[in-house]
This record gives sequence, structure tokens and C-alpha cells, in this order.
Amino acid sequence: MARKAKRKSAARPAPRQSRPGRDNGPIRERIVAAFMALLADKPIQRIDLSEVATGARVSLAELREQFGTTIAILAAHSERIDRQVLGGMDGDLAGEPARERLFDVLMRRLEALGPHKEAVRSLMRSSLCDPGVAFALNAMGVRSHRWMLQAAGISSSGIKGALRAQGLALLFATVLRTWADDDDPGFARTMAALDRALASGERWSGFLDDLCSIPEAVGRRQRHRRGRGEGRMAA
Repeated sequence: MARKAKRKSAARPAPRQSRPGRDNGPIRERIVAAFMALLADKPIQRIDLSEVATGARVSLAELREQFGTTIAILAAHSERIDRQVLGGMDGDLAGEPARERLFDVLMRRLEALGPHKEAVRSLMRSSLCDPGVAFALNAMGVRSHRWMLQAAGISSSGIKGALRAQGLALLFATVLRTWADDDDPGFARTMAALDRALASGERWSGFLDDLCSIPEAVGRRQRHRRGRGEGRMAA
């Protein structure tokens, strides 16, 4: 099992205080918090926006100004987790192999999701019976894991990067199933599952690199043949 990379505990900055009426941040935070609390108790399909507004102590007009749907609120929560992970990164892993760096980044993400485990379980159940929820979760996962790849120093650009992000989103979803039932404070089962998943993903990434190199090799051969043909014609 891969070791969990050592890292320094990053001090989290205190929440920024804002003036009422001047900053929408606190309103958005209350809305997201109220939604996640509801999600821990019931499926996302049964959450009404009026319930979210009541829990967040905002009017429906204020809620509509910030978000149009419950999926949009969930996406804001996902982006918040992204920022929490990215904000806690340091340079200690720069010299580690890519797999170790990614292991550390994904463990940080799981730690950030810790307070929302019941809500995550609720979403997992909903995704099994609602293709729309599953599709939305996958789209959010791909966006988030592009950033996780970048945090680990792995390119997420271009077609290859998009495939990596999609693969990592699916990989992380499988690890979440273990994490959701892992009550061990040390998360031994979760780390073992993540290590196995990354080993599988490493093999897939090597295959992907080989696959993506095929068009480049074909293009080089075609250019070489064209150059030879033009040379014969000139002669």
C-alpha cells in the first residue's frame, strides 16, 4: 500500500468578515450549508428550494439571485471543496512520483468531504436510481478532477487531459463507496482502495499515452511520405 505522503498542516485563514448588503458571500455560504444539511436527511429529488431558503434564512428572491436550481447549489459546494483542497497545497510533494502526489491530493479531498459524509451517501444512493443526478455528478466530478490533476502536477489540457479527468472522476467515485462505509479514524480501507485504484489508473494512463501517440506517429509518416513524393517530382 502506498504510504500517505507527509505534509505540513496548513493553517486555514479565518473566514472573511463582510458588510451586510455589500457582499453576497455569506448568503451563498448559508444557502450551500442549508442545502447540504437537507441533503444529509433526504434525496436531492425531494429537496424544495423553499426549504433551502428557510434553512438559510433568506427570501426566495435572494435565493433565486444566487442559484437557479438545487444542482447549481451542489455545484457551488463542489467548487468550494476544490478551493479548500487547492488552498491547502504546499511544495512538499514536488519531488514525489506523480502517483504519490495524486494520492495526497485525493486524500485531502476526502478529508474535506468528511463533514459531509451523510450528504455524499445520499447523493450516491440517488445517482443509482436517477440518471439525471448521475450525469450531473459526473460533470461536476470531471470539472473538479481537472483541478485535482493540476494540483498533483499532472496535465489536464487537451483531449488527453479531458480523458484523464474523466477517468479520475470515475476512479474517485469507486473509492467514495469504500470511504462512505469506512469509520476507521485512520481510513486504512479507504487508503488501500485509493492505492489500488491509482495503480489501475496508472496502467490506464500508460495505455492512454500509447494510444494518443498513434495519431502523432501516423502524421509523421504521412508527412515523411509526402516529402519523399515531392522530392521525386522535383527530380
